[in-house]
Amino acid sequence: MHRFRYRIIFIFVVLTAMGALIASCAPKPRLAGGEMDTPAHHTSVGMKYIDQGRYADAQREFDLALELDRKYSQAHTGAGLAKAYRNDFAAAFESMKKADKYAKTPADKEFMKVGFIRLHTMNRAADKKWLDKAEDEFDDIESENPKSAAAHYFMGAAYKEALDFNKAAPMFARVIELNTGYTEQANDQWRLIQKIQRALPGTLAGKRIALHDQVSRADVAALFMEELKIDVVYKKRSVPTFDTGFKDPVKAKGSGTQILSAKDIGDHPLKADIEDVLKMQVRGLEVFPDGTFRPDQFIDRATYAMMIEDILTKITGDNALATKHIGSPSPFPDLRADQPYFNAAMVMTTRGIMEVKNMATGEFAPLGPVPGADALLVIRKLKDQLKIF
Repeated sequence: MHRFRYRIIFIFVVLTAMGALIASCAPKPRLAGGEMDTPAHHTSVGMKYIDQGRYADAQREFDLALELDRKYSQAHTGAGLAKAYRNDFAAAFESMKKADKYAKTPADKEFMKVGFIRLHTMNRAADKKWLDKAEDEFDDIESENPKSAAAHYFMGAAYKEALDFNKAAPMFARVIELNTGYTEQANDQWRLIQKIQRALPGTLAGKRIALHDQVSRADVAALFMEELKIDVVYKKRSVPTFDTGFKDPVKAKGSGTQILSAKDIGDHPLKADIEDVLKMQVRGLEVFPDGTFRPDQFIDRATYAMMIEDILTKITGDNALATKHIGSPSPFPDLRADQPYFNAAMVMTTRGIMEVKNMATGEFAPLGPVPGADALLVIRKLKDQLKIF
């Protein structure tokens, strides 16, 4: 009996000594170097760096915060986001687990759950249930704080990435209504969603392209084929012609229809759309003299105006459109009447298919980018005017 007691005491002493040894070996918290050298301050700065896309600088700030307090939950949340933005999702989720473990206050828990909404959204390509997980986090926050601007903003961003614009819009509208944070960003996102909803993209490709800040030549090819259905429209609107002349059977056998392609679209995901649109011979969307299509090259507003003008001319059969405004004075302060895209800009704006870029100055901004939502809205207006579909 005595031996058993001594053994228990011995084990207790050993475990206590081991615990003390481990504690003594753990890194000691760094002493603060000034009044602003606090975990809260470093975390706040780190979050600002994340908003600016400076992820390495953000990580440094979170590390400084954790040197002062290894259990500071919000710093672990920030570190998780910084790692996710640098595509280290395994480490990001580890940091978020620590943020969850050390979250004690309501503010810590809300900050952590908003972080999880953002993390799940960034990890959407690898997790089929990412949206369900983000919604669960949002529901938890809303049950405790229905006025969380951050939760509504990032849940709106999640719905936008999921292409569920009908759910995204009210989230951003709620942030604007609350007016307690993320108001400016939510206003920009709400306007974008409103524009996309007006454009009514009917295909998955159209919805994805709607989120692009700039559209590429490949994007436009996809929009023309899938949203405008240009091949069907041309076929319906064109007058059929029949060649009843004699043809040599031998020569006719060898003369097939040439399939237009380009040498740089072999592995492009939109290759089919590009090859189909090349058959339509849209001005400004042809193969270049060197045989390339340059699918990832961004287009500007002037080029897009010329493309739409060409399509409009072919659909209506009104060839006079291509020269209608030549010789007219330019109403645009940034576009001369002798420039090759002047007539297209005039046709687009006078018909209300495209708008000037700056309503106050009347600038057309011919070399400006074409966002995906704008490209879709132009197609919608063209379809409405021509009563297509």
